[in-house]
Parts: sequence; structure tokens; C-alpha cells
Amino acid sequence: MDSSGLWSNHAYTRYWVGRAVSQFGSALSVIAFPLLVLAEGGRATQAGAVASCSLITRVVLRLPAGHLADRVNQRTLMVGMDLIRLAALGSIPVAGLMGWLSYPQLLVVALVEGTATALFGPAAAVSFRDLVSKEQLTAALSRGQATTATVSMVGPVAGGALFGVNTLLPFVVDAGSYLASTLLLLSIRELSAGGSPRARQGGGGDRRMIAGLVWLWRRPTVLRVLLFASLINLVGSASELAVLLGLRERGNTGAVIGLVMACAGIGGIVGSLLAGRFIRMLSPVALCALVGLVWTAGSVVLTSVTSAWLIGAVLVGLLLFAPAAGVVLGRITMGEAPRDILGRVITAEQTVTVGLASVGPILVGATLQSIGTAPTWLLLAGVCALSVLLVTSARTSRARSKTPHPQDGPDTPDGSGDGPAVATDSPEPVAERAGRAGR
Repeated sequence: MDSSGLWSNHAYTRYWVGRAVSQFGSALSVIAFPLLVLAEGGRATQAGAVASCSLITRVVLRLPAGHLADRVNQRTLMVGMDLIRLAALGSIPVAGLMGWLSYPQLLVVALVEGTATALFGPAAAVSFRDLVSKEQLTAALSRGQATTATVSMVGPVAGGALFGVNTLLPFVVDAGSYLASTLLLLSIRELSAGGSPRARQGGGGDRRMIAGLVWLWRRPTVLRVLLFASLINLVGSASELAVLLGLRERGNTGAVIGLVMACAGIGGIVGSLLAGRFIRMLSPVALCALVGLVWTAGSVVLTSVTSAWLIGAVLVGLLLFAPAAGVVLGRITMGEAPRDILGRVITAEQTVTVGLASVGPILVGATLQSIGTAPTWLLLAGVCALSVLLVTSARTSRARSKTPHPQDGPDTPDGSGDGPAVATDSPEPVAERAGRAGR
């Protein structure tokens, strides 16, 4: 039973359905993009470059996008970006049918899609906060977490199956998902005037583009945890392509690859169900350290595992604790940031957490070609181990701090004070935030 009354919030429900449909379409393209590059005769580095092109664009534009989202009508911005993505993704099947499809076009589509997604994201996050009351925030974030995990499980399976039927079919469905999202956004009257009355409350009038970064900078322990997430996301984005390319090289079909990649979604769903228990058992820093250790061990195991189904089992384990760790980041931004700089805080947090991850696919493609599979996984394991050292040093740093900045507010991801509540889920798990190039 929904004690929060979230299902009776019809505006949010339409928003949530639109986002779920859009995420599902993007999940199809995530697996289809590199497969299409390889099917057209491209190399591993070219497949990685397409994914990195989209991710790098999003990183470069995040701060301007957050600034824009805080200043314009969010629904207008989201609808415009959905239509641009509809045209970009739709150009792939059109060009394929006409015999014009080329690798340069795929790079351009990745660039355009990344630009539109960068501008869409913060506007969607601000709209989410405007449509959901404080009392409904926990339930809404939890629903978003479960939706992302479900899409991560179903999307690759569907994408691989559709690619097996026709290499262009995943992009047709993805383009259609943006059309559905547009229609649902246009039906939300509550966003037509820039959001609810909450949209005009709070804040100190900071109009700088870097206001979100300043807000985070005044919380050094939180910033250290975000840097940990950055390293884990780097490995996450690299691992996704490394697993996909490895499966492809061993002759697995698109359907099998999709099933294996979907195992990450299974881990996310199970992790979402167990997130509350993990949070009660472990402090946030200990939880993040556990995520890092699991990824370190998993990367070492993947140096020698060749069975597709064993790889899938490892992926389940890698994503098991990520939803609980994502709680910390979600509550800091959604629960604590002033409304008038919310878009900039969200994009500042994303800039830190996914900045390195944007180059993960192209780096792993080049590394696989240069040194081979096993050394690449050992290198990724080393990065994960470094992330554990970084996040555990956050507790030491906190213990040594005696004079926090008077405007810092909550700065206790180690669970040692009155920081933000961690009884909710963030929209995306830590290790999944940058691993899906099409979102």
C-alpha cells in the first residue's frame, strides 16, 4: 500500500512514465550503438569513441545546462531536447534504409544526443523536485531507483533481441520513446508555469554558474565521497564496454549479450530491495568502501572468466550494493540543496561523479587492443582499490576537522552527525550513473 499518496500524484505519475519509457528506449541504443559500429566493420576503439563522444559532451555541458535549468521553463526545455533526440536517433534507421549510414554519422548522432541529454537532465531533476512534496520524496526516489534497475535489466535483453531481428530496429524504438516522452510532458499542466509554488521558494539568489560547485566545495567530506563515485563510475563505464566486446569476440549472439548485460539490472533490483537493510547495517562510508571492494574483487575475477553466464553472475554481484550507496548522493542533492540552485547543484555533483567516466569506453577500447583482456581488468581492479583508499580517508579527514565552515550544513557521509537522512534511494545507483551512454 502506498502510504505516501504518490500514486494519487497524477502529474508525477505522468512524469515518471515518460522518464521510464525514455530510459527504456535509451537502454536499447546503449547496447545497439557499439554492436552497430562493429557490424559496420568498425574496431573496438571506434565503438568506444561513439560512447565516449556522447558522455564527454554531457560532461562539458553539465554546468551550463544546470544554469539554464535554473533560469528557464523546465518543461519547454525538456520537450525541445526530446524532439532533438527524436530527430537524431531517427536519422539512423532512415540513413540505414537509404544506404547512407556511416561511422561519421554515428559520431554526430552521439554528439547531438549527448548535447540534448545534457540539457534535458537537470531540467528533469528540477521538475521532479517540483512535482513531489517533501513527504513523497523518499517514495519517489525509491520508485526511480527501482525503475532504473528494471530498465537496466530489461533494456539490454530487448536491445540485443531487436538488434538480432534488424540492426536498425533498436533505434526506431528509441526514437519512438522520445516521442512518447514529449507527449506525456506536454500533458503535465503543473509544469506549464515553471513548476509548483515550491519552485519559487528558498535560496539565496546566487546567480553564478558555479553556484553548485561552491555548495559542494563547502562540504569537503561529501566531495571526497563524490570523488570515490567518480572512480567507481570510470570503472563502471569501462567495464560495460569491456564485457560487451569480450562477449562479442567469443562469438556470442546479440541476444546472449543482451541477457548477460541485463544481469547488472538484476543486481540493481535486488540491491534496491535490500538497500534499507544495508544502510541500517553499515555507515555510508563503510557502504561505499564495500562497493569499492566488491568492484575490485569482481574485476580480478573477470580476468579469467570466459563463460557468458558466469560473467552475468559477476555483474549481479557488482551492482548489488550500488543502490544503497546511491542513497547518500540522492539525499544530499534532492533533500538539502536550495531550490533556486538545485539544477546547478545536481549538475555539479554529476560533473564530479561522471567526469572521468566519460572517457572510460574509449580508454578501455584502446587498452584492450594494446595490452589484452586480463591486464585491462587488473588495471580496472587497481582503480577500484584506489577508490576504497580515497573514501575510507574521508572518515579520517572528518575526525581531524575541528572548525567546519559555518555555512557548510550537513557534511556527514560517515554517519557521525545530523547530516542528510539516508533512508531513500537516489535516481541512479552510484556505479550506474555513467555506465549507460544512451541515458
